[in-house]
Amino acid sequence: MEIICTRPTCPNPRNLFPDLDDPNTLKTSQQRYCTSCGMELILGGRYLPVQLLGQGGFGAAFLARDRYSARLQTCVVKQFLPSGDLDPKSLEKAQNLFEQEALVLEEIGREHKQIPDSFAYFPVVVASQDGKRQDQFFYLVQEYIDGEDLEQEQAHKGSYSEEEVLEVMAEVLGILSFIHQKNVLHRDIKPSNIMRDKNGRLYLLDFGAVKQVTAGAGQGTGRSTGIYSMGYAPPEQMQGAQVYPSTDLYALAATCLVLLTGKPTDELFDAYNNCWEWRSHAPQVSDRLANILDTMLNPIPRDRFQSARDVLQAFSQETSPPPPQSAPTQAPPSQTSPHATTSQNPNPVTSPPPSVASGGGGGQFPTTQPTQNPPTSTPPSPSPSPVQTGSTYSLMEFLGGAAFTGFEGAMLHIALSSLLGSVNPVSVGLLGMSLGGLIYAQYRRWIEKFDLIIIGGVSWLLVAFIPFLSGNAGIETLIATMGLPNFVGVLFIGVLAGAVVVAIATLFRLVYQMLSQIL
Repeated sequence: MEIICTRPTCPNPRNLFPDLDDPNTLKTSQQRYCTSCGMELILGGRYLPVQLLGQGGFGAAFLARDRYSARLQTCVVKQFLPSGDLDPKSLEKAQNLFEQEALVLEEIGREHKQIPDSFAYFPVVVASQDGKRQDQFFYLVQEYIDGEDLEQEQAHKGSYSEEEVLEVMAEVLGILSFIHQKNVLHRDIKPSNIMRDKNGRLYLLDFGAVKQVTAGAGQGTGRSTGIYSMGYAPPEQMQGAQVYPSTDLYALAATCLVLLTGKPTDELFDAYNNCWEWRSHAPQVSDRLANILDTMLNPIPRDRFQSARDVLQAFSQETSPPPPQSAPTQAPPSQTSPHATTSQNPNPVTSPPPSVASGGGGGQFPTTQPTQNPPTSTPPSPSPSPVQTGSTYSLMEFLGGAAFTGFEGAMLHIALSSLLGSVNPVSVGLLGMSLGGLIYAQYRRWIEKFDLIIIGGVSWLLVAFIPFLSGNAGIETLIATMGLPNFVGVLFIGVLAGAVVVAIATLFRLVYQMLSQIL
């Protein structure tokens, strides 16, 4: 049998012991030591590392066998291994976090089928390689989930359909409802931390970033410890500020965007405008799902859904509730970076939803199968956050819509004043209602992108080549003064009107942003 040494600095971690291939010898053998560095190989006296699965800034993970189980049960052994030279205080804090992970997982892993069980937690103290000091290592033994994480799955299958993403959301929201009810935040949700086993069930993995939330004032236990994944973490987490259940919801929404589009987060987040620009990469997504994802991705924690239960309720509602009118207890400071908005207004953790998916393979959202028995008493849930009926517009969409509105306004003005003989209250009223309808259609995204070009082109053709101008001497005189044919003159007037509206809209946006910073 080959056993892998877990000492990080071991020059040759592979060790071969042919006699351990005998089951009887394996179960009764005394401790074995690395032939290269002298490190203990049988961790905790029973776990045999056989393969390095991976390593990161806070540790390494090994595939291992439990020699005291009947079938040499496969498990995962995680070794605490902080990167860099940490000062004693930081090292103690990291060790406490690792130990806390073991305590939390021991509780929640046994109660929820989609969270890996925790089998053991123990330290190992050995002499250093130079023999001058004692090295201490910490190990956490967890259930091994045989399958692929969603990052691996997407690598060979491509983008997910909306139905597949809804399945992932239902499964993960059910898990989040459970752990949030236990006052636990995951804080590192991403595709590689969601595993699908051979039977199709999804699991939430890598609770190395897990943190319990307590209500004790001044303890700081609800603040971020700097463990997160770039692109998935919301602003408050990246700033090391207070974190909430909505922090996990933000990361889940970012995960869903990656699955829907097949693109990394840095291609979906517009750092210049500090907003997510993902809709053009997933044009087939329904407005309901898109609006819910946008709400989950709001940079301000209080403006997101406050619990997984609220997200599930938003999916079950045909229409969105009006926005809550209550003001926060403390306004967040202004943004200083693309992911740099902080809120100090904590939100209560809510109870799990009455029904969520508990197994893989289902596409319905939500299902009627609970993942666990409901608690006997649950704290009150805050009102669900609103699902936006429109969406966040990029700068280009905003200016394009302004240009379209100005152009159409010119075409409508020419047509109405020509048909009615002159500018009068009737034509002004009709013009106002028409423009209002166009603006509302853009806001609801009933018309967008190429629709604007097509509608504008058809309007220009109707006004320029159908004899509308015969009843409008003013327009005819203006075009004749420019020395242009009618169809070119009408186009010029429309473009000029569009440019004027773009200038006005740009000025308005600038003034609005300045006032927002001041107020």
